[in-house]
Amino acid sequence: MEEGSDLANARAPRLLTEIPGPSARAVIERDARVTSPSLPRAYPFVPKRGSGSVVEDVDGNRFLDVNAGIAVTSTGHAHPEVVGAIQRQAAELIHYSASDFYLPIYSEVCEVLDRIAPMSRPARSFLTNSGTEAVEAAIKLARYATGRQYVIAMIGSFHGRSYGSVSLTASKARYRADFGPMLPGIHHTFFGDFEHIEGVLFEHLVAPHEVAAIVVEPILGEGGYVPPPDGWFPYLRELCDRHGILLVADEVQTGMGRTGKMWAIEQFGVEPDILLAGKGIASGMPLGAMVARADLMTWELGAHGSTYAGNPLSCAAALATIELIERGLIDNARQVGGFLIDGLRRLRERRPSIREVRGLGMMIGIELPDHDRMVAVEHAAFRRGLLMLGCGESAIRMSPPLVFRRDQAQTALEVFEEAVAEVEAGS
Repeated sequence: MEEGSDLANARAPRLLTEIPGPSARAVIERDARVTSPSLPRAYPFVPKRGSGSVVEDVDGNRFLDVNAGIAVTSTGHAHPEVVGAIQRQAAELIHYSASDFYLPIYSEVCEVLDRIAPMSRPARSFLTNSGTEAVEAAIKLARYATGRQYVIAMIGSFHGRSYGSVSLTASKARYRADFGPMLPGIHHTFFGDFEHIEGVLFEHLVAPHEVAAIVVEPILGEGGYVPPPDGWFPYLRELCDRHGILLVADEVQTGMGRTGKMWAIEQFGVEPDILLAGKGIASGMPLGAMVARADLMTWELGAHGSTYAGNPLSCAAALATIELIERGLIDNARQVGGFLIDGLRRLRERRPSIREVRGLGMMIGIELPDHDRMVAVEHAAFRRGLLMLGCGESAIRMSPPLVFRRDQAQTALEVFEEAVAEVEAGS
C-alpha cells in the first residue's frame, strides 16, 4: 500500500492541469459514445486511484473527497485492511451462489448484522447486491409477513430506481417520468408530519389494517439530508404498534456509523422491524442487506433469492469494514463531523447564500438559495479540488469517508468557502 500512502496523508488538493485535464476529457469523449445517457454525471471527474479521503484523477490531479462515492467508501478509499480481506478471499473463492448452497462467510456477515442491528429481538438477514435490492426484498417480506398489500413511503424519499423501489421514491419526478404505472398499493405522506397519515391517508385513502409497512429514511438522503423533527420517530413507532404495521428503516445511506452511531435510527430512540443497509457496508464492494426481526422471516423456500447476492468478496469486505467502523470510526464521524458542522455554521454567518446547515455526524446538508446556485457551488468546489454532490432541490452534501481527518476537514471548509464566495460574486 505504499503507493497510496502519499494520497492518504495529503491534507489539501493538488491540481496539475486544467480541470478536467486532457486525459479526463478523452475518457469522457469515449464514454459518451458507448454508455447509457441515463447516467446523471454531476461533473467531469475521472478518478484513477484513491487512498483514505483523497482521490487522484487520470491526469494526476488530487482531490479531497467529501462525497465518498455517495457515502459508500466508509473506511476511505483502498483501506489496507479491506483490500487485504478482499485479496485473501479472492485467492480462495470468488463466487458460489449463496441462494442454493452454503457459504460460511455469508453466515458470518448475517451473525454480525444480528449483533449490531438496532433490535432487541433476534434478527435474520437476506443479503443483496445493493441497497435498492434490499428495498425490493423488504417490500416483498412486509407484504408476505403481514398479509397486507399497502405500503406508505415519504415525499422527498429516495429508495432506488428499480420498479418497486422507485415506486417508493418521491424525491424527484424525473425518476418516475414515463415509466408508469408504478407498483400498485403505494401511498405517500410527508416526512416529519404528525397529522397527514392519520388525518388524510387513514381517513380517506387506505384503512390502517390494510397497511403492511411504513418505509422511511431516518434522515432524508437524496431529499436534502433533512433530519426529522423531535418526537416524530417515537410517534411513527407508536402508530405502527397500534395498527400492526411494520416500521422499515432504510439505512442504506444513513447507516454504518455515518451519523455518529452505527444506525441513524438509534439517534431517535426507537427500534425498526426491518432495517435496510447498503452503500457503506462493504467500503465500495457491492453489498446490501435486509435485516428483519427473526419472527417476521416466515416466507417459504424459494420465496426470494439472488445468484450473486452476498458473494464472498463483498462479504469479506463487509466484515473488515464493520470491524474498522466499530474500532473507532463511529467516534471519528461524531467528532470530525461535529467540527465540520460547527465550521459550516460559522461560515453561514458571513456567507448570505448559505441558508441552513443541518445534519448529524458526517451526514451534513448545506441549503443554498436555489438549484442553479447549488450546481454552481458544486462545480466551483470541483474546480478547486473538492468533491461534493448536491441533494434535494438546492442543498449540497458533505458525506466524507469516516476516516476524514480534522486537518482535511479544515481544508474542506476553506475550499468550500472559496467556492461559495465565487458564486456569490458572480450572482
